[in-house]
Amino acid sequence: MKRVLILMAMFAVAAVAADIAGTWKASAEGPNGTMERTFVFKVDGNKLTGETASAMLGKSTITDGKVDGDNLSFTITADLQGTELKLSYKGKVSGADLHLTSERVGDGGGQSIEWTGKKVQ
Repeated sequence: MKRVLILMAMFAVAAVAADIAGTWKASAEGPNGTMERTFVFKVDGNKLTGETASAMLGKSTITDGKVDGDNLSFTITADLQGTELKLSYKGKVSGADLHLTSERVGDGGGQSIEWTGKKVQ
């Protein structure tokens, strides 16, 4: 009986994590107006991978990605006019809604940016 409960719990976690997989479009208010970013998430157990793209920073690969229930975290490295920029993201998925906070890694951190988005695929 105990094994059955453990297996059921594992499947429940995997089912929640599977809702994160897919394409999401998000926006945030920045110092120069509204920014838009597309996230393509792939989930394997509690590991999050994929890529993200924006007009300002181009395409970046998602690294160090983790999923814990409906919580997710990951890092990207982007190129900002020839300067490498590392950003960390943390947030939560609730149904088809995505809420993320991003901030610069290193160099004393920086201002947090709040992203909100919707699942498109």
